Amino acid sequence: MKNTPTTLADWLDYIERQHPATIDMGLERVRTVATAMGLGTPARHTIVVGGTNGKGSTVAFIEAIARAAGWKVGAYTSPHLLRYNERVRIDGQDADDAALVAAFNVVEAARGDVTLTYFEYGTLAALQLFADADLDLAVLEVGLGGRLDAVNIVDADVAVITTVDIDHAEWLGEDREAIGAEKAGIIRGWKPVILGETDPPSSVLARAYLVGANAIRGGSDYFYEPIDAQRWRWRDVGTRLELPTPALAGPIQLANAGAAIAALRALDKPVPRAAWAAGVAAARIAGRLQAFERDGVQVRVDVGHNPQAAGQLARALKAEATPGRTLAVYAALQDKDAVGVVQALQDVVNDWTLAGLDGPRGQSAAQLQARLADTTAAAAALADTVEQALAQVLARAERGDRVLVFGSFHTAAAALQWLQAPA
Repeated sequence: MKNTPTTLADWLDYIERQHPATIDMGLERVRTVATAMGLGTPARHTIVVGGTNGKGSTVAFIEAIARAAGWKVGAYTSPHLLRYNERVRIDGQDADDAALVAAFNVVEAARGDVTLTYFEYGTLAALQLFADADLDLAVLEVGLGGRLDAVNIVDADVAVITTVDIDHAEWLGEDREAIGAEKAGIIRGWKPVILGETDPPSSVLARAYLVGANAIRGGSDYFYEPIDAQRWRWRDVGTRLELPTPALAGPIQLANAGAAIAALRALDKPVPRAAWAAGVAAARIAGRLQAFERDGVQVRVDVGHNPQAAGQLARALKAEATPGRTLAVYAALQDKDAVGVVQALQDVVNDWTLAGLDGPRGQSAAQLQARLADTTAAAAALADTVEQALAQVLARAERGDRVLVFGSFHTAAAALQWLQAPA
C-alpha cells in the first residue's frame, strides 16, 4: 500500500477518514476482515461487557480481580480520555505506539476494498494484539448497543449487561425495551449473562430465555450490600465474600463490582479467595468521580453524560458530606438529553457554569443554555471552553465548596488535562 501511515497519530488520522460515516452499525464488514486476518478467539476465556452506564468500571473490576488471581489479562475499552493507547491494555499496561501501528498494518493489509469505521479498525487491532499476547482472559467493552457492535463478532464465554437506559436513541431506540433488545445482542446461547440491574427490561430477559442463556441477575441470583464505610458484602447461594470498599467513588460502584464478581464466577475458573479483595481494592479508572483538591476546594471529574448517570452522580454527591456549596461545570454533546441531566442533579448543584465543546457533535455554551431554558441551569454562567469554566469556578469557590466537572468524555478529558498540567 502506498503512503502507509508510520506513526500512531498518522494512523488515527487515516482511519478516521476511511469510512463516510462515523457509525455504521453491522457486523458483515468487520467479520469479513476478521476472517481475512485469521482472527480466532482473543484469549482462553473472554468476557464481553455491554450496557448504558458502568461498562468501563465493570471492566476495570474484572481486570483487576483477574490480575490479582495471577492471570494474564487484556482489556479493550472506549472511548479514551487522554491517549488512544488507553483503549488497549495488556497485563495492566497500555499498548505502546509501535504495537498499535503494527496491528493497524495487519488490519489494513487484510481489509482489501472493505471500508471500516474508526471503531471497527480499533476493535480489530485490539483483537490482533490480544491474539498475539497469549492471554488467559480478554475483557471487551461494547462500544455502542451490542447486537451490531464490532465487539459482537466475538463469541464470549460470559456476557455482562450493566444497566439499560435511554442513550444513543437515534441508533438504539426510544425506550428501554428497544434499547434492551439491542444490548441483549451480546447474549449467547447456553452461556451465562450477568444482568447488573435488579429490574432489567423484559426484552433482555426474553432474549436470554429464547437462546437458553443462563441469566444471573443482581438482586435475585447474587446480592451486594454495604457493611460499613470500609467494607461491603457479596454473596450468592454458595459463596459469601467480605470485601474492602472500592477506591472507585460512588454507591453505584458496588453494583459494578458485584457484576464483575458474578462474571468471573460464571467463568468457572478458580479465583483465589484473596484475589477478590485485592482486585476490588486495586481497580482504578480515570474520570469516574475522580477526586482532586485545590486550596481547600474538592474537585470531582466524571464522564457521566445521560440522565441515568446524572442520577447516580446525585446519589454519590449526597452521600459525600460537604460543608459548602456544590458548583457544577457542565459541557455536553448536542445529541444528549441535557434537560434530563440537569433535572437529575438540580437538588444537589447550587451553582451552574456551562462550557462549550468543539467538534461535529459539540455545541457552544450559549446553545446548551438555550436548551436548558426551563431548568435550574437557565441562568448559568457561560464559558467558551471547559478549561475556562473550571478556572472561573475555582476562582470564586470558597474553602469547603465542591466542584463537579462532567457531561461527556470530552468534558472530563479537558478537565483532567487542565488539572494535571504542571503548575
